[in-house]
Amino acid sequence: MIVIEIDRHKRMHTAVAVERATGELIGKRTVQARERGHGELVSWARSLASERVWALEDCRHVSGSLERFLLARGERVVRVPPKLMAQARRGARTRGKSDAIDALAVARAFLREPDLPIAMLAGVEREIRLLADHREHLVGERTRIQNRLRWHLHDLDPDLEIPAGALDRYCWLDRLETFIGGRDDEVLVAIASELVETCRELTRRINELERELEALLAHEAEELLDVVGCGTLTAANLVG
Repeated sequence: MIVIEIDRHKRMHTAVAVERATGELIGKRTVQARERGHGELVSWARSLASERVWALEDCRHVSGSLERFLLARGERVVRVPPKLMAQARRGARTRGKSDAIDALAVARAFLREPDLPIAMLAGVEREIRLLADHREHLVGERTRIQNRLRWHLHDLDPDLEIPAGALDRYCWLDRLETFIGGRDDEVLVAIASELVETCRELTRRINELERELEALLAHEAEELLDVVGCGTLTAANLVG
């Protein structure tokens, strides 16, 4: 089995692979800190060994997206508390500081501490996380579509006022469909009509996903839903 650790930054990630039994460094890889780079790391790690564990320094404001990416692909992830890093660096034979040295320090900290907390998204928890992430992605996509639609509607009629949040509601989309249909600009009307329909479809799917999450949470996190102020989406994020 190998242990893989990544020294994470906003732009680049440097990973090292260490043989668990001996602590020997067997590989190093640097990638961009983007989803494509995360995929390259997984492919690289799988080419090194069939059994592996990822030891990530527990800085989830930096490592959260990478951790979720790994867990979503069935990888095993262990969180290494930052306080262990000082001990690992003091005991290292290689002096100085670099991304590879820092990554190696985390990996060796994991080797010394066999009972570190394991990060896992399994079973229903993983399903809830995936559904919540997918819904969040669709909400972002809908917001982009709505912004484009607002500019086109302003072009059609600068005096038209649309309240905040109105484009999330079917009744307003129905009104806008009628409003757009009565305009003369053929090309702009066609584009705006298409955007209205896209907003409608995204809203339908977003609401559907929220109902799916609500049904799952009713069985898995009833206590959370009973907490005042903790609704479906908040509970989904906590469970996920």
